[in-house]
Amino acid sequence: MDKYILSLDQGTTSSRAVLFDKTGGKVFAAQYEFGQIFPRAGWVEHDPMEILESQLHAVRDCFGYLESAGGNAGQIAAVGVTNQRETTVIWDKETGKPVYNAIVWQCRRTSEHCAHLSEQGLSKFFLSKTGLLIDPYFSATKVKWIFDNVPGTLEKAREGKLLFGTVDTWLIWNLSGGRTHVTDHTNASRTMMFNIHDLCWDREILGLLGIPESILPEVRDSSGSLGMTDKEVFGAEIPICGCAGDQQAALFGQCCYLKGDVKNTYGTGGFLLMNTGDECIESKNGLLTTVAWGIGGKVTYALEGSVFVSGAVVKWLRDELRLIGSAEETAQIAQSVEDNGGVYFVPAFVGLGTPYWDSAARGTITGLTRGSGRAHIVRAALEAIAYQTADVIKAMEEDTSALGLIKVDGGASQNDFLMQFQADILGRSIIRPRNVESTATGAAFLAGLHCGMWESREELNRVSQKFREFIPSMEDEKRCGLIAGWQKAVSRSLEKGV
Repeated sequence: MDKYILSLDQGTTSSRAVLFDKTGGKVFAAQYEFGQIFPRAGWVEHDPMEILESQLHAVRDCFGYLESAGGNAGQIAAVGVTNQRETTVIWDKETGKPVYNAIVWQCRRTSEHCAHLSEQGLSKFFLSKTGLLIDPYFSATKVKWIFDNVPGTLEKAREGKLLFGTVDTWLIWNLSGGRTHVTDHTNASRTMMFNIHDLCWDREILGLLGIPESILPEVRDSSGSLGMTDKEVFGAEIPICGCAGDQQAALFGQCCYLKGDVKNTYGTGGFLLMNTGDECIESKNGLLTTVAWGIGGKVTYALEGSVFVSGAVVKWLRDELRLIGSAEETAQIAQSVEDNGGVYFVPAFVGLGTPYWDSAARGTITGLTRGSGRAHIVRAALEAIAYQTADVIKAMEEDTSALGLIKVDGGASQNDFLMQFQADILGRSIIRPRNVESTATGAAFLAGLHCGMWESREELNRVSQKFREFIPSMEDEKRCGLIAGWQKAVSRSLEKGV
């Protein structure tokens, strides 16, 4: 019988399970959304139990598909896990119950604490060890917030009764029946507690923040042995052989195996990663240094730029302003007007990431006139996704001269208008693969490499050949004028100014 890899793709708004065959093709997928919790302005939480149940629901659908086709779960050679990164869960080791909701990567509740750390002159300290800027985005200050605000948690942590994990760790611990408390190099590198040079949890940082080391998971390779699913929980005993944070999984799934290769995932946020090989580059332009993946005890590094609000701006147009009925209609609406009519939309709902790193920046729509209409705002929202990407690409070009192919994936990459505008505003061709679900693909590839479904990265390259190229056609003068308009709009959104 045919063998498959089961990829668990746990995202910010939904949990997916995808079956892949040996050709790298998607055989079946199931997806379930879960609730978003907003206790205060700028705060974002998830219910960890709801995350787990939505993921298990998707897995059951995959098993149901196999059974309906006359197969069974024994056809699954391995499981790969990919996840929303930085999102923080702390739970009781005995009961398995979270002590608080998951604090999501988007949450800005620790802005004041991060500002205090920066004011103490600790920015270089954290950057040199973790490759990260001090920001509420990452896990470390979220952990401290729980200890400071949920009574009794710090004491229980010190007694060895609590466990911490990003969502991958939370899932693997539950799927293994509580037997495996692990993460991989990529997820560890996003916590602001992991030394990316020594590849271990940094005791100086833990001491500074008052975080007991005993709560932290064991760090393993992204492609390797990460435990075994429990039959009572998962429905079958299957080895977990792949794990990576969603953006690193997408980099691997896009086959960005050469130094200089770049991928951009247009998801809830927008995330660009450049493979820098074994070179750990410290950015001078607001990029983060992170681990791309760990294989065979050796890590590959990457530079990363983060756009906090990318595809989420389209969801906002639909759910809050009700200007659109679906994301699919935005391209047609945007093309119904000749240009943006001077309207620029800076979707800084939770601050701005690379290269600005201004957590106090807020969203603005500028250039409105009496002639501005629905189509101009929709177009400006799509264009904003491309402008933010261009800001990050520019930073990458300034940090390294090795910029290679630019590959795109994620939901919004299916919007042809946006992709053409992206190529135009970059003045570079961009490549979209046949399968834009690179995150789930990357987790499958990592798991499949370890279990022997695929023999090498060269073989993975061969199964990932089909793509569409978008070639820039905009004149330089127009491009420069549009970028100048965008920069002016951003200056009005920033608290820090430009």
